[in-house]
Amino acid sequence: MRGGSVSAARAMAVAAGRRWFRALALGVSFLKCLLIPTYHSTDFEVHRNWLAITHNLPLSQWYYEATSEWTLDYPPFFAWFEYALSHIAKYFDPEMLVIQNLNYSSHATIFFQRFSVIFTDILFIYAVRECCRCVNGKRAGKDIMEKPTFILAALLLWNFGLLIVDHIHFQYNGFLFGLMLLSIARLCQKRYLEGALLFAVLLHFKHIYVYVAPAYGIYLLRSYCFTANNADGSLKWRSFSFLHVTLMGLIVCLVSALSLGPFVVLGQLPQVISRLFPFKRGLCHAYWAPNFWALYNAMDKALTVVGLKYNFLDPTKIPKASMTGGLVQEFQHTVLPSVTPLATLICTLVSILPSVFCLWFKPQGPRGFLQCIVLCALSSFMFGWHVHEKAILLAILPLSLLSVQRAKDAGIYLILTTTGHFSLFPLLFTSPELPIKILLMLLFTVYSFSSLKSLFRRERPLLNWLETIYLIQLVPLEVFCEIIFPLTPWKLTFPFVPLLLTSVYCALGITYAWLKLYVSVLTEPISVRQKAE
Repeated sequence: MRGGSVSAARAMAVAAGRRWFRALALGVSFLKCLLIPTYHSTDFEVHRNWLAITHNLPLSQWYYEATSEWTLDYPPFFAWFEYALSHIAKYFDPEMLVIQNLNYSSHATIFFQRFSVIFTDILFIYAVRECCRCVNGKRAGKDIMEKPTFILAALLLWNFGLLIVDHIHFQYNGFLFGLMLLSIARLCQKRYLEGALLFAVLLHFKHIYVYVAPAYGIYLLRSYCFTANNADGSLKWRSFSFLHVTLMGLIVCLVSALSLGPFVVLGQLPQVISRLFPFKRGLCHAYWAPNFWALYNAMDKALTVVGLKYNFLDPTKIPKASMTGGLVQEFQHTVLPSVTPLATLICTLVSILPSVFCLWFKPQGPRGFLQCIVLCALSSFMFGWHVHEKAILLAILPLSLLSVQRAKDAGIYLILTTTGHFSLFPLLFTSPELPIKILLMLLFTVYSFSSLKSLFRRERPLLNWLETIYLIQLVPLEVFCEIIFPLTPWKLTFPFVPLLLTSVYCALGITYAWLKLYVSVLTEPISVRQKAE
């Protein structure tokens, strides 16, 4: 009888879990549908053009076509994804598949492209469900809304950054992050080959995920290719499995051959690589991502102003783009040394190495793996070449899984998420979207703070007074950028000031979160449980 009652209770708990998760997923899907008529960026035209290219041209011309300035610059799997979508798109509006129809955006085209993002988010929803199953439920409270799994599902499914980037600005990040989260879930479940396969496929959908590849490579080598540890937690070298390494290698080679093989046969691999890694675009994106180079550029501008004021610099030798162009892609430094792609690569590798060494020498299981993913993502965001501000999501989403496990990680998450999401505001610069982005940001931020504070209410405060003051100052910064500055005469002479202030101020918070997480990882002792494993 007792066994039967326990089984019945478990079945009821599972059913209840399915109900609240389904409600969260359906709720956010409904919100996405409401956002269909909103503003869309040039990325909308980018993907329309890719639909046209892959639908009309043979494979051999995909990476050469240049009628539009928005040429195909994603890996082959994403090109095939666009090819598959194009065969559905023709039933909505065939005109969207004409290569020469630049900036074409009929109502049918908008509906199709918007709905294609919503539909492919099904993979993201499934991946979130799998990640929730990996969360430790020891902190689960009586109220379902205080359970770590519920909080994690809400933080991921209703993530503000992903909502505005995919469903207003327009991109297909949802299903790509779905592949990433699903691969993380499989590795946490010790289904290593599935996790490796999913990540290999992901790399050939969007190559930005190569930034976190070191974390995957080291973790799989440490946990799958070597099958045992010594009593003190050090690696047992004799446990090396040649079979496991072979299986891993086969997965990587097969996926790469399937993706790049046709272009190798056509002799077009160099052309594909040149499209994927366009180093001619400049150090910074049109909107400076809030990273180290934003601070570097701002310092160069400040030193230039001081130098001109006190006659340390010759005005005739100042690069025009440096002082009048504002936030441009080709930024020319005046006082500080100009930065090359090689310099950013070296800085990125050096900043990633400590996290990788910790994953190897101080293994902490899946939590250490997630920490390494976040640090690799943040390090590449901080020092990468031509980083997009949207790339901060690559660190925010995995950090969500850590935020419901420990108070220390929850505090870092709140700093990184609030500043990272705020830095995305300039993407939505049209007036109708102003109340939407502010309301969604407020709702998500208030929920994040309240839910994590409730989850860790028996522990120390998640933020100290200085961190709290820093985050509160985002409010007057937004008021100045959106309301006060447009009313001043500076709007005509220095139109880039709001973007500059937003980027630099958010860069301080993201840098602080990155350093704080690094200190936490480097000073954390190896757990007794992990030593035993």
